[in-house]
Amino acid sequence: MAEDIKSLDALKGAVASSPAAVTATAALAEATIHREPVRDELGRAYATGKRKDAVARVWIRPGSGKVMVNGKALNDYFARPVLQMILRQAFSVAGVDGQFDVTATVKGGGLSGQAGAVKHGVSKALQLYDPSLRPALKAAGFLTRDSRVVERKKFGKRKARRSFQFSKR
Repeated sequence: MAEDIKSLDALKGAVASSPAAVTATAALAEATIHREPVRDELGRAYATGKRKDAVARVWIRPGSGKVMVNGKALNDYFARPVLQMILRQAFSVAGVDGQFDVTATVKGGGLSGQAGAVKHGVSKALQLYDPSLRPALKAAGFLTRDSRVVERKKFGKRKARRSFQFSKR
């Protein structure tokens, strides 16, 4: 462990200014950190995912790949195939298709935001269940909350930025 820290310090000092070195340093630091799996007494991992105004509480456990969202099957809750694909992206990137059962409760937002929130929650729960999946999920950007939200309406404007129609006469 001490040798890893010394090599990390040597790598930082050698080429600290180049972007490739910063990425390599981050990867080395990520590799040296040993994470323990976080599971409850039932063998499940829990995480909260967020996207726009939607918040998803997600539990995963080993199983056959069954996904339940608000008490309904995935195909019933997210009828559009694009939303189902968004939710399954985390499993395909991690390479664990059909190995986990998912139970999620989602509140707020619309269907697109809810699908993104469940994907975020599933990604966080997967990396808590099995920390070796973290590099793949992090590289795909699934562990970062998408902070884009709807801009508020301003006074004197018709929408957030749209002005009222100009009339010369």
